[in-house]
Amino acid sequence: MIRIGLLSDTHSYLHPNIPKHFKAVDEIWHAGDIGNIEVADALEAIKPFKAVYGNIDGHELRSRYPEHLQFKVEGLKVYMTHIGGYPPRYNNLSKPHIKTFLPNLFISGHSHILKVVPDNKLNLLHLNPGACGKQGWHKVKTAMTFEVANAKIDNLKIIELQD
Repeated sequence: MIRIGLLSDTHSYLHPNIPKHFKAVDEIWHAGDIGNIEVADALEAIKPFKAVYGNIDGHELRSRYPEHLQFKVEGLKVYMTHIGGYPPRYNNLSKPHIKTFLPNLFISGHSHILKVVPDNKLNLLHLNPGACGKQGWHKVKTAMTFEVANAKIDNLKIIELQD
C-alpha cells in the first residue's frame, strides 16, 4: 500500500499546512501550475515528488517536469496532465494518452474545481484536486489524500485548507 498526497494549482504559493496534511503520505503528486521552482523544491523536500508542468509554469519547471506523466503504482495505471478535460469529454491532448495507455486513474488540474468523476465506459476514475494556491477564482483551497493498494484507490479524503 502507498499513501498519496495530491495537489494542483499552487501558483507559487505553498500553504503552510500542506506539510502537516501530507506528513503521513509516501509520495506527493502535483497536477501542474506549480508556479515557481521554490514550491517544487519545498514539496520535494517533504516526500518523493511527481509532477507535471502547467500552463503558467516557466522554462525551469518545464525542463524538470513533463507535460504528461504515465506510470504504475501498486498495480494501478496512472495518467497525469495539467489540462485534460473531464469524463467523457477529454481534450485532444489527453485523449490519445487515455486511449493508448488505458489508465485506471486520470489526474488533471487547471480548472481550480475539485472533482471526483468515474468514467464507467473507460473504467477509470478522474481526480482533480482543485487548487490550493492564492491565485484564481476558487474560494476554498483544496488538496486530496488517498491510498493505493492492489490496483485500487481507497480512503480518498478531501482537504480544505484554511487561511
